[in-house]
Amino acid sequence: MTTPTVLIHRDQKLLAQAVAARLVTRIVDVQAARDGASVVLTGGGVGTAVLAELAATGARDAIDWRRLDVWWGDERFLPSGDPERNETGARQALLDHVGLDPARVHAMPATDGPDGDDPEAAAERYAAELRAAARPEDHGPVPSFDILMLGVGPDAHVASLFPEMPAVYDERPAMAVRGAPKPPPTRISLGFKAINAAREVWILAAGEGKARAVRMGLSREAGPVQVPVAGVRGRQATLFLLDRAAASQLPPGIERIASP
Repeated sequence: MTTPTVLIHRDQKLLAQAVAARLVTRIVDVQAARDGASVVLTGGGVGTAVLAELAATGARDAIDWRRLDVWWGDERFLPSGDPERNETGARQALLDHVGLDPARVHAMPATDGPDGDDPEAAAERYAAELRAAARPEDHGPVPSFDILMLGVGPDAHVASLFPEMPAVYDERPAMAVRGAPKPPPTRISLGFKAINAAREVWILAAGEGKARAVRMGLSREAGPVQVPVAGVRGRQATLFLLDRAAASQLPPGIERIASP
């Protein structure tokens, strides 16, 4: 597993702007080297703010949007267009404003989809889509995503992998999550193996309420069952992209890069 790099920005606004700029640069670099690029989106305040900042910058035009695959790390299992769905927020913030190929936007199923209100069948449908997109050079039954972004909760959960819940033991690429400790209780999530197949994993956190979770994720105070953020690492790079408040409890010895 790669050693995390910690980058600290003054506040959440600057954090979102910096991540948006980094995202443009990375996608453009990948597209210059290969036919396309892939990104896994996250919801939450910071994740959506990054997409809004990307939409607002002229640098977004450097991306060949038709050659970008968009996936999600997790989703609230609700009807299409529900404002609580991560897909809805991403579409409103960015995706509906750029020229994506609809066939390359891989939204997680909704309750009004072909599987109805069966989250297990919906999760298996997404796992099958991941398997179909994997290439021989990828590491396992999922694509080697170029960038996979994750938020982290105060309880150290990532995606919808909550501490000590069944999903943290599940080795499938995607699974249903029932009884989540924050609403809505039913979700779909990528599992650790799918997340850790990514070339780069970016963990985004802002606010003092995330500081303890960030510390635990970097100090390895416990394993991924108790501290899911400790169990996610990219194959080529792992970035903790933080504002100063979220970085206020970093463990000793952690190297960090602070922006002005």
